[in-house]
Amino acid sequence: SMHYTTLGKTGLIVSRLALGAMTFGNDQAVQTMAKVGDPNAQAMVDRALDVGINFFDTADVYGGGQSETMLGKLLGQRRKDVIIATKAHFRTGDAIIHAGLSRQHLVAACEASLKRLGSDYIDLYIVHMEDPYTPLEETADVLNDLVRAGKVRYIGFSNWSAWKAATVIQMQKARGWAQFINAQMNYSLLAREIEYDMIPLTQYAGVGLTAWSPLSGGFLSGKYTRENLHAPENRLSWFDVLAFDKDKAFEVVATMREMAQAQGVSVAQIALAWLLAKPFVASIIIGASTLAQLEDNLQAIDVQLSAAQIAELDAITTPQRVPMDWVDPQHHAALGATNAH
Repeated sequence: SMHYTTLGKTGLIVSRLALGAMTFGNDQAVQTMAKVGDPNAQAMVDRALDVGINFFDTADVYGGGQSETMLGKLLGQRRKDVIIATKAHFRTGDAIIHAGLSRQHLVAACEASLKRLGSDYIDLYIVHMEDPYTPLEETADVLNDLVRAGKVRYIGFSNWSAWKAATVIQMQKARGWAQFINAQMNYSLLAREIEYDMIPLTQYAGVGLTAWSPLSGGFLSGKYTRENLHAPENRLSWFDVLAFDKDKAFEVVATMREMAQAQGVSVAQIALAWLLAKPFVASIIIGASTLAQLEDNLQAIDVQLSAAQIAELDAITTPQRVPMDWVDPQHHAALGATNAH
């Protein structure tokens, strides 16, 4: 059965699995993730609600706006029973001003998202990327305004550096502004870099972490082989934004496959169970292009990994140290506290 947690230091209750609607859309004109038409999307939303998922993730840019429109329509009367996260930053029109995190664009983007969702509020509004052209104060100020106006209930960020997020959180505290409560970051066995800076920040600041691409673009489902990796029907042949060492990744999947077979579960379920076992992960965003994929992912909630299995997966996927290596406490301990200055 579904498990729940509160998101960050708030009373917002979310399911530990969230349904990502990036695949929702009927537009085949451009090659995007949007490939799930209405009947299949309806089946996924219904199934998610049936198993107790109350957390749905979309963005204004998914399917060129179709994802939000479809999600709003498919939830219908049940909209009031769920948490919808949507995002703004990416280009939504040809005019130069239709992008970024300026007051101008965020107010317009929020209104446009509300209209597409057919709702008068957004539960969780997320800034989708950093905007190097807009001062941090401006973005934080307008997000606070959107919360105070009742258009948005909580705010978060996605794909930010830890220092920018920390700077804004401090500013929000100092000014009594609505505070970031969610960091939606790329996190999986093959993408663990956020453990160095971002995870400690989220724990310190009471920010709930949600993981996008928990299967590294489907790689951790075990469906890819060295041979089929570049076949045109595989999205990693054209949407390979996740930089990871494919050779090492195939070895990781081989280890996971042994674990999965021993437990009678899927490789994907092992990958998701590893994430669910991390105390700092609030929720995992699972996207699917078929109901079968969704069903498989949903079963991860009941997969229990042993401490030994978690330790093994940790060991074979430890990310490269960052340049700040020498500040690591374990490294200090190894040097001997008395000599470390």
